[in-house]
Amino acid sequence: MELPEPQNSTRTAIFKHYEQTADRQGRAHLGASEIGHECDRYLWLSFRWAKPADFDGRMLRLFDSGNHQEPRLIADLRAIGVEVWDKDQDGNQWRYKAVGGHFAGSLDGVGLGLPEAPKTPHLLEFKTANAKSFAAMVKNGVKKSKPQHWQQMQVYMGWAKLTRAMYIMVNKDTDDIHGERVEFDKDAFDQAIQRAERIITAPEPAVTLADDATNFTCKFCRFKDQCYGTDAPAVSCRTCAHSTPEIDGDGRWSCAQAKPDMNVAAQRVGCGEHRHIPTLLGRFAELMDAT
Repeated sequence: MELPEPQNSTRTAIFKHYEQTADRQGRAHLGASEIGHECDRYLWLSFRWAKPADFDGRMLRLFDSGNHQEPRLIADLRAIGVEVWDKDQDGNQWRYKAVGGHFAGSLDGVGLGLPEAPKTPHLLEFKTANAKSFAAMVKNGVKKSKPQHWQQMQVYMGWAKLTRAMYIMVNKDTDDIHGERVEFDKDAFDQAIQRAERIITAPEPAVTLADDATNFTCKFCRFKDQCYGTDAPAVSCRTCAHSTPEIDGDGRWSCAQAKPDMNVAAQRVGCGEHRHIPTLLGRFAELMDAT
């Protein structure tokens, strides 16, 4: 009797676990790690929870593998004599907010005593990449190879009042390490804050990045079918014409149909008075009655 084909049930079960336990709800804020993305429309749709991320178990586990590099790199830096501050007085990551609490981010840490400049405190930013991406980083540097990472560091340096950052990338295939010092660019910081405020306060999304979805950036974007097809945005307070992100307060949203401000949990659920922002349906629906 021939043996049955391998089922690989253990692999399937592990990946299924990641899918079942993943937090697919959007962030409550626009993240500093995203502000360097080239598409304003992507950032607006992401902030408005227009479509949840839908990664499979393998990708979710891959993201988690990257998270495990952070404590290891902190331990590596401390082992060579670098003083690292990775937690605030409450034991949490250093966190900063702007634009009424709607734009925010958390630092990987701050280091003092790096061999390249022992007396200068540096923002620490940790990333991982495959061999191909790592090679491009080594050749071209972070600003050219990963402009979104470079912009993220500019925002963090501006918030933390730092003038230098140390960008550390780990090659996932070989465990090699690339370290690169980055100088603070105040103009880039100011432009990022202005861009964040423009996107957060915009009542509707910017135009599409291209004329059709064949554009490289659009081709792999989760919002592709909303921008170029007939996919309707998810229902939540963030896609409703009645809601507004307010700049006064800490991440406050108001609703024209309800007097109390809506907390994040209420925003995710929505209500029976939900009305899609008309522009979000403009490709395949005609506005007949604004009420």
